[in-house]
Amino acid sequence: MKAMRKACERLIKYTEFETASDSDCENCPSTPAQLEFAKYLVSELCALGVEARADSHGYVYGKIPSNIPGWSGKTVGFIAHMDVSPDAPDKNVKPVIVENYGGGPVLRPHGSIDPADMPELLKYRGKTVVTTDGSTLLGADDKAGVAEIVTFCEYLNEHPEVLHGDIAVGFTPDEEIGRGADLFDVEGFGASFAYTCDGGAFGEVEFETFNAAAAKVSVTGKSIHPGSAKGRMVNASRVALEFDALLPSGERPENTEGYEGFFHLTDMSGCVETAELKYILRDHDAEKLEEKKKTVLEAAEKLNKKYGSGTVSVEIVDQYRNMAEVILQTPEILELARDAIRALGCEPVSLPVRGGTDGSRLSFMGLPCPNIGTGSHGHHGRSEFAVAEEMERAVLALVKIAERAAKSEFQVGIQS
Repeated sequence: MKAMRKACERLIKYTEFETASDSDCENCPSTPAQLEFAKYLVSELCALGVEARADSHGYVYGKIPSNIPGWSGKTVGFIAHMDVSPDAPDKNVKPVIVENYGGGPVLRPHGSIDPADMPELLKYRGKTVVTTDGSTLLGADDKAGVAEIVTFCEYLNEHPEVLHGDIAVGFTPDEEIGRGADLFDVEGFGASFAYTCDGGAFGEVEFETFNAAAAKVSVTGKSIHPGSAKGRMVNASRVALEFDALLPSGERPENTEGYEGFFHLTDMSGCVETAELKYILRDHDAEKLEEKKKTVLEAAEKLNKKYGSGTVSVEIVDQYRNMAEVILQTPEILELARDAIRALGCEPVSLPVRGGTDGSRLSFMGLPCPNIGTGSHGHHGRSEFAVAEEMERAVLALVKIAERAAKSEFQVGIQS
C-alpha cells in the first residue's frame, strides 16, 4: 500500500473516537466521548507547537503566533466540529481504503457504494477513497476538517519558512445538533474572521446558508371508548396526520433543491389523547421563511376551528440566519479563499448550503465565517467517503490562506 497522506491518516485515527452528539442530552458536550476527543486534540496540538487548551465544555482553542517580525495585522481562524451525526451508527468504525479507485462500485462487506447513487465518486478515478465497511458512517463530517486543521498546524511547525500572521484554531462540540456555537468564546478565540472546514468537495467556498427555525406542534385529543366514540372522540394522532397534510407536499426536502426551502417532519409520536410533531423550517430567503412560519400557524388555526380551541398548539423557535448577510459585507475573505484554491489548480465553486454550519451563527456573533470544502461526501450515512488527495489539497489551501492573509495588501482591504 502506498504511504497514506497525513490528513487522511489522522481522519482514520479520529474514527476511533465515538463522538456522535445527542440532542436528548442537555449537557455540553452532549456525549462524554467528545470531551475525551477534545483532550486528545489539545495534546496533539501542543506537541505541534500550538498554544492549545480545552474548556470544561469541550471547546478547543489554539493559537499559532506570527513568525513575521513586528506583525500587527488581523488574525485568521480555522474551525471544525468534533461531533459526528447521530443519524447513522458511529461505533466500531472500520475504515476501508481503496487505492487507485477504478470508477465502479466500491465493494464493502456491508453494502457497496454505487456511482449510480453517488455520482460524485466518478470524479475521483485513480485517487485514494476512504470509506467504511458499510456498517457505520465514516465521520468525515467533520473529522476530515479537524484532521486537515491539525495537519495544517503540523505543516507550519515543520516549515518555518512559510510566513504568516497570528492564527487561531478551534474545534467545537455538538454542531450536528445545532449547538456548536452556543458557548464558543469569540473574544477569546481572537480572530477577526475565520473559515469553517466542514464537508463538501475541495474547491467549495460557501457563504449562503438557510435561515432556520424549528416548530413543535402539540395536539390534545379526547379519548373515549371506541364503542361509544361517535361524535365525541378526537383522536390526537389522526389530527396530527391531518395537520401534516395541510403543509405543501411540494415543499419537502425530497422534493426541493438549490434555493428552494422546505418543511421537514423530523419526529412524530402520539396516541388518542396526545400527539406531537416536530419540524424544521428552512429557506435561504428570510421573508419566505416567515411565510413558512405563517403556514404552520394557519394550519393550526384551521384545525382549532374544526376540533375546538386548544386542540393544536404551535411553538416556533428561530435557530440561525443566512450568514450571507454578514459575509458579503467583507467579500475580501471570500476572495482570499478562492485565490488560495486557484493557486492549487482548482476553480472555486460557491453553492448555496442546504443546511447550516457553526459559521452561520458565528458570523452573527461577530466572527465572519464562510465554509471551505474538505474533500468528503455522503455525510450522515453509511456511504460517506473522503478522498486522501483532496484532503491534502485542503491542507495546502489553509497554508495559502494563512500566507496571503498576512500580506499587507490583504490587511489593508479587510480593515477598510
